[in-house]
Amino acid sequence: MPKQSIQHVLIPKHKKLSEKEKKDLLEEYKITINELPSILKSDPALAGMDLEAGDIVKIERNSPTAGKTIFYRGVANE
Repeated sequence: MPKQSIQHVLIPKHKKLSEKEKKDLLEEYKITINELPSILKSDPALAGMDLEAGDIVKIERNSPTAGKTIFYRGVANE
């Protein structure tokens, strides 16, 4: 079972996409992983997650004005 990221009130939920979810996301938006904003593998919010460069992380943030917002980031080594 994949490890979860750090749980803290100031850190939004981070989830590694499966290969199918990754493929579906890239096809839906007709983009490549290089066109996504990146997040470093060493980012403290990703601590404890089994990530490699080329993975995609789904970030869910709660906002009092916008509700739940979803962002995607491509994992990079440095």
